[in-house]
Amino acid sequence: MHSTLIVARMNSGSRTEVAKLFSEFDNTEMPHLMGTRRRQLFTYRGLYFHLQDFDADNGGERIELAKADPRFIGISDDLKPFIEAYDPATWRSPADAMASRFYDWETPA
Repeated sequence: MHSTLIVARMNSGSRTEVAKLFSEFDNTEMPHLMGTRRRQLFTYRGLYFHLQDFDADNGGERIELAKADPRFIGISDDLKPFIEAYDPATWRSPADAMASRFYDWETPA
């Protein structure tokens, strides 16, 4: 499994709206097309964390392909009033907001 974590800024009062947008998006075939296995959203003191798990390490490639889909474009536009880049001066795409993993552990099988 492969995971990505996007960090941005969000007013905690927007949780309901953001969750609704993702619920609608996740009830389409888009998660399957992107290879998304699980999505979790967190907020903490004005920060937004979007944890997405994929079955394989090709989630980034599949998301790149999905970016042209009108549903992907639509949710991106719909989220703009609620979520802003952590650092607007350097943000060009979601890849610019991805946290870097520096430690990984899991229980032995």
